[in-house]
Amino acid sequence: MTADTLRYYERIGLIPPVPRTGGGIRDYDEESCRWIELMKCMRSAGVQIDALIEYVALFRQGEGTMEQRKAILVEQRDQMVARMEEMQCSLDRLNKKIEGYESGLLRRERELGGTR
Repeated sequence: MTADTLRYYERIGLIPPVPRTGGGIRDYDEESCRWIELMKCMRSAGVQIDALIEYVALFRQGEGTMEQRKAILVEQRDQMVARMEEMQCSLDRLNKKIEGYESGLLRRERELGGTR
């Protein structure tokens, strides 16, 4: 992940503020790294940035927001499951198309080879 991306994530609230040294340089501690890994995972899974920003904001408000945070995660999971089902349908269709080509090629090869 680039430094620009990390600064952007921090600026928009996708990760909590990162601790800084006395000279103002970001000093990524273990907690910051865990947040970054979580956001990388969530983004690669297609979780919406707005949902993640809201999640982080609620997390920073404390334990009183646990149900709201869970609701965000459940909603995002449900959306991900729907996307996965759509992708599975597309994959199944592609596989059938490929099988059609493969069976057609096998038939042509048999015809060309003189075997049936």
